[in-house]
Parts: sequence; C-alpha cells; structure tokens
Amino acid sequence: MAATVAETQPATTALSAGMASPHQRHAGSALSTDSAPQPLPPTRSFKLSDFKRVRTLGTGTFARVCLVRPASATQPLEEEKNPEVYALKILKKTEVIKLKQIDHVRNERAILADVAGYPFITNLLGSFSDNESLYMLLDYVPGGELFSYLRKYRRFDEQVARFYAAEIVLVLEFLHERQGGVAYRDLKPENLLLDQEGHIKLVDFGFAKRLGYKDDRPVETYTLCGTPEYLAPEVIHNKGHTTAVDWWALGILIYEFLTGYPPFWHQNPIEIYKQIVEKPVIFPQEPVISDEAQDIIKSFCTIDRSRRLGNISGGAGRVKAHPFFNGVNWDDMLSRRHRGPIIPPLRYPGDDQCFDQYPEEDGTRIPYTADMANRYDPYFEDF
Repeated sequence: MAATVAETQPATTALSAGMASPHQRHAGSALSTDSAPQPLPPTRSFKLSDFKRVRTLGTGTFARVCLVRPASATQPLEEEKNPEVYALKILKKTEVIKLKQIDHVRNERAILADVAGYPFITNLLGSFSDNESLYMLLDYVPGGELFSYLRKYRRFDEQVARFYAAEIVLVLEFLHERQGGVAYRDLKPENLLLDQEGHIKLVDFGFAKRLGYKDDRPVETYTLCGTPEYLAPEVIHNKGHTTAVDWWALGILIYEFLTGYPPFWHQNPIEIYKQIVEKPVIFPQEPVISDEAQDIIKSFCTIDRSRRLGNISGGAGRVKAHPFFNGVNWDDMLSRRHRGPIIPPLRYPGDDQCFDQYPEEDGTRIPYTADMANRYDPYFEDF
C-alpha cells in the first residue's frame, strides 16, 4: 500500500517544494469547516467491539486497514470452511484533522456508500465512529495488490493487460457517466486488489470526488492530489481538472502493465512533473508494444484533454470501441463470466498471505480533546 502525503500548500508551491517520493501522494486542502456538512448516505452501523483484529493489511499516513472477524468467532481461520472476514479501515480523527482531510474522508465515505455493490469496486458494508477514530467496514479482497503481481512477473503480456484495463474501463464508465461525474484521481496498481477469482477491486477512494455537471460540462476542481507518475498535465498546471485525469492515468497504467515501469520516472518528483508536461510518451524497443496498445496509450496520454480518449464525445463507448479491445465481450466482462488471468494463491478462505506484513499499532496516539470534539464532531457524528 502506497504511503500518503497530505499537502495543504497551493499547487505551485507544493510542486516547487519537491517533498514527495515516488508512489507517495499529494493531497490538497480538504477541510471546509465554514459551512454545515452535507449528510452522508446511511449505511449499516456497527461498533468496534463487534470485531476482533487478525492483523494489519496496510497502513497510510492517517489510516490503517485491518483484517477482522466477528468477535464471536472461535475457530482458527484456516479451519473454517466459510469464515466471516472483513477489511476494517481505521482513520484517526486527530490525524484526519491535522492533515486537513475531513472533506476527503467524507467524500470517500459518501461515494463508497453510493457505489456499493458494483462488481469491480470494494464494497462498503457499514461505517461507525468512536471517540478516537472513524471506521469503514469493507469486504475482504484476499488476493492482495495487483502491484505485487506486476512486481513478481516484471510485466504483463498484452492479453493480461487488456483484461485488467477492460475491467478498469468499466469502473471509470460507471463512476464518470452513472455516478454524477465521480473523478477517482488515484488510479495505480497499488489501489487495485485481486479477488479470489482474479478480478480487480478498486480500493481507497480517499481522493475521489463527485464533480457533477453544469451546462452539460463537467465541473472542474483544483485540489492537487494523486501519485506523481500518474498525474495528468492539467493537475500539475493547476488549471482545473475533471474526470479526464482518470483516462490519462489509465494510459500510464497500461504502459506500466506492458513494460513494468511508468513512462515518466525520476527520483525527484519535480523532474517527473517536467517530463509529464514537456515530453511525449516514448515506447521501448523491448518489450515490443503492439501498434494498438501504443495508440490507445497515446490517445489517453494526450495533453489536450479536449482530444483525450474517454473525455471526447462518446465517452467510455469510444474507449471500448478502440482496436486495443477488439475481441473483448463487454457483457461477459461486466458479469465476470470468466476468471481472471492471475488467480491468487489462496490456501483457504480468509487467507492473508497475499498481503505484506506490517507492524501493529503501538498504542500511542494524539488524544482527541474536548475542544476538538466541540469543533469537529459535527463532521463525524453521522459517519
């Protein structure tokens, strides 16, 4: 799981500071305490005592995801035929406030509730809070990060890349065109998990935002967020961006699937930004990338977003019709009729071996004071 960096400076200052490392993320200011928050969609409510932790699956700057079981479970996981297991995302209120992520967290919670049940997105089962933390109960996706498999195999052949890209196209079509213009804004291999049948699940909606439309045009937003290698030029220029940033990121992702590395890379993030806005995508001689794959990558990674595939007239339909996806049965893909090309090596239901090991919490935390509660509880009470 990639680390998260929260940045509250204006974009131009943040970029010149060069403070992020590769695969870290910049988040713009996400705190609006000058107006009452919009109510969150209802979900099932739980309490922490309903569960017991198995272990940590991943950590971020202010969040931790843990594998949990019902508190009443007694048998070892490996002995249960159909164990009840979940992923519990835990966000410390003090860190959310400190990093000015209140709006981002509320956006994530609201959008996950609205998209619950979509086959290629992590499923929010419920949410709750206590005095110290916010919690989101999610379905457990046992196969681990797609990034781990890409690292293991070094690169994917075109058939494998096409399969995962097609499932991502369906996700973006759903978010952009059927959910009021939701921009995901953090597409990368670390945020794609594999389920037991080898299908992707998009996770971590911390930077997702419902932009909506005005006069049939997508509303722009200006928050600097994402991972350096996948940022679209308009995000770097801070000229306002829309859902078009996700199509750019998909082009970068397909390139990385096929080569094992992103097209724009440097140890210094500022140099990555310069490459993105100044240089075209260059393809290596080895491995050989097909003409169709090169064309769809270049069509996604078009600096002028008015000409970017996915953002032009026809939307995701034009993407599906691209020659790179010839032979894809989109109905079969949506219904998950066939297993994925990589099947995770799971020994039993509830197996956690596909996730890296992380140190558990040491119990130290900044207290959530009464003064903080008086000021910020209105933003957490309906979580």
